[in-house]
Amino acid sequence: MVSTGLEIFVKERPSWAKGRRLGLLCNQASVAGTLDHARFLIDEAFPGSLKALFSPQHGLYAEKQDNMKESGDVIDPGLGIPVFSLYGQSRRPHKKQLSLIDMLVVDLQDCGTRVYTYVWTLFLAMKECAKNGVTVAILDRPNPVGGKEVEGNMLEAGLFSFVGMAPIPMRHGMTMGELAGFLASYAGLDLELFVVRMDGWQREMYFDHTGLPWVMPSPNMPRIETAVVYPGQVILEGTNLSEGRGTTLPFEIFGSPYIDVNRLNKEIGTVDGAILRYQSFEPTFNKWQRQRCHGFQIHVTDRDMFRPYRFTLNLLSALNRIQREEFSWTPPPYEYDFFNLPADLIVGSKALRIMIEKGCAPKELDEFLSTDEEKFRTVRQEFLLY
Repeated sequence: MVSTGLEIFVKERPSWAKGRRLGLLCNQASVAGTLDHARFLIDEAFPGSLKALFSPQHGLYAEKQDNMKESGDVIDPGLGIPVFSLYGQSRRPHKKQLSLIDMLVVDLQDCGTRVYTYVWTLFLAMKECAKNGVTVAILDRPNPVGGKEVEGNMLEAGLFSFVGMAPIPMRHGMTMGELAGFLASYAGLDLELFVVRMDGWQREMYFDHTGLPWVMPSPNMPRIETAVVYPGQVILEGTNLSEGRGTTLPFEIFGSPYIDVNRLNKEIGTVDGAILRYQSFEPTFNKWQRQRCHGFQIHVTDRDMFRPYRFTLNLLSALNRIQREEFSWTPPPYEYDFFNLPADLIVGSKALRIMIEKGCAPKELDEFLSTDEEKFRTVRQEFLLY
């Protein structure tokens, strides 16, 4: 059984946290193994110290669907303290908000994918805390898709946005605590930073190996199986294919009214570590709402063999080879970028998007990705904690 940073923090009550005014960046997945929420556990462990809560994209209870759906500031009914939205009028804490606290405690469940915005909420908060003399403490949690694999090209600086603000690949294989150390070094932040490490987590562990309960960290991340395919299937947000939003299996199923499933299945061929099963569906919202889509559900049979980023890139490349006229990229905006194609922001490379448009072969994609993957494995090494 893995013990999270939260559980260790409230049990050990470290001296460096005592006597400080605390803020907590969290959401509904910020729970202990008992499913007790972090804000109540911290309030009990440090009586009177918790002064404010901060929430990321989707809101404190992950009630907001999709991108650019903002949350407002509220008062937490349980503790009677303010909840400041970091996905509202601003995506970073204001000086006035930070004046209420001496230390920002961060307990967020990441999904191991660069475009999952919680790490960038953390990064912006770290920058503001550094400016205002506020300490940051990360209560570490498992990377749900493990900490061994690295997959994807490095994000290019010209495509930095709220789905990527540093040169990391799509699947980074790091925990939030590890990423915090990397980002503090990358940005040269003058910041007092603590990381409360987990106990019992090993890099090869997927979330369902930890013994911890899965609480969906965002509305379209209902299962660990969703997180496994997400590093690739999130790219579909930048296309005219449905990524399964508006269904009960977002990212695990995909399709559109125009897909020729038989031709596409043949063009893709065998998928290492997964089986594609034909699935028709009608999204209740988002792309192709209330229209019948033809597509597939991805059944991952071997997580160690399956490469989600390569799978989706090869899927889109195959679709461009056989149905280029019907396929298209979605236009801006995407996560507050009103100029770049969403697909470019997601994959982090215009050159890679052009390769897909040309219907490139799997070997070409692999060659494009491999150099960056090896480079990042070296870069991240000094920041790994487990």
